[in-house]
Amino acid sequence: MSGAPRTSLSLRRVAMFSVHSCPLAPLGGRETGGMNVYVRELSRLLGQQGIAVDVYTRRQDPWEPTVVHFGPRARVIHLHAGPAAPYAKHRVWDHLPEFVEGVLAFATSQGVHYDLLHSHYWLSGWAALQLRQLWSLPMVHMSHTLGYPKNAAAQQVWEQEPPRRLQVEYEILKHSDALVAESPASKQHMVQEYGVDPARVQIIPCGVDTLQFCPQNRQQARRALALPEAAPLVLFVGRLQPLKGLDTLLRAVHLVRQQYPTLQVLIVGGGLDEGDPHEAAEVERLRILAVHLDLTPHLAFIKAQPQETLVQYYTAADVFVLPSHYESFGMVALEAMACGTPVVASQVGGLASTVVHERTGLLAPVGDWQAFARAINRVLASPTLRDMWGHAGVQRAQTYAWPRVVERNVQLYHRLIRRQCTAGCGLAASGQ
Repeated sequence: MSGAPRTSLSLRRVAMFSVHSCPLAPLGGRETGGMNVYVRELSRLLGQQGIAVDVYTRRQDPWEPTVVHFGPRARVIHLHAGPAAPYAKHRVWDHLPEFVEGVLAFATSQGVHYDLLHSHYWLSGWAALQLRQLWSLPMVHMSHTLGYPKNAAAQQVWEQEPPRRLQVEYEILKHSDALVAESPASKQHMVQEYGVDPARVQIIPCGVDTLQFCPQNRQQARRALALPEAAPLVLFVGRLQPLKGLDTLLRAVHLVRQQYPTLQVLIVGGGLDEGDPHEAAEVERLRILAVHLDLTPHLAFIKAQPQETLVQYYTAADVFVLPSHYESFGMVALEAMACGTPVVASQVGGLASTVVHERTGLLAPVGDWQAFARAINRVLASPTLRDMWGHAGVQRAQTYAWPRVVERNVQLYHRLIRRQCTAGCGLAASGQ
């Protein structure tokens, strides 16, 4: 059967799963973000190392070709799973059996054989579990976010994850051969809330492209973006949803403006999912709050930007602020650090380990806008401190460079393949 494992210890081809969101999709939409970057870069760099990768995802456009190559030995496979159009990710569940059938049919038609499965997010994890059983392959799963802690942090009812996710996620974490956690906090959630054996969890952080995200000239960046060259500038990048804590940012900035009346705030994100009622409601809520706080002349909403433009925004800012109620990692904080911009972030989830308090920026309690205001004031008050923390952030970002992340994933893959081969050899020797 195509997809069945080889009998050697070699790692030649990996099946990667990102069912609900294509890794090549534009960033900033409701279903696109850090996970897309992770899957794309991991797969692309694995291909460069000679390990072929097929990334399976659902077709969202009837005109999309089935196979798209995006690097040496790296390709995306678009398969049918419900309508070939964008729709809410939780509806993907109803079409997962069709997706699995599509994977089986494609692998058979191409005559491809995989050595390992690597799934991303719970929907992909369910599909990979079915194929793990059919193909007897080792399986790695990375959740990227987890239902229980996300529900605990949700600010609106519509942000709550459905009970089905919690049930399926439990089964995925229980039956996967290995689990990847992007931070110590994610591993702790798996162990405490899902009962996972900590020995099965490998902490491998998300990566950052340190060639693209790197320090540049601040004034040149401001001129390129037509931003005021002298005004203090606070930046947020991310999805526009209550979970991101943007009301905390606005209330904090209101206090900061007492000392810095020319302060400007840029909120970069959203705008790609036209007609998204939740995003529209959040923007309206924030605009009303901005009017109440007399911030409207000092606040700009900017739609999601390509990564090459994001570099300019990170560079232009005096401080990057991420006041989220939940972040499994917080890739945008790492990107800001890589550009030499100090970060003020919530002391929660992966942010608590990515941002080093008093070294690459400051951490503040979730939702405490007075603490956020004090932290922003500290950065703005001392250019020396800002530059020192910015330089430390660049150095720290180097430890998250993609080649290191890929190397740790490859080491995990090899361990699982050796383990399976050893177990298989033991069964063969016993005559079973």
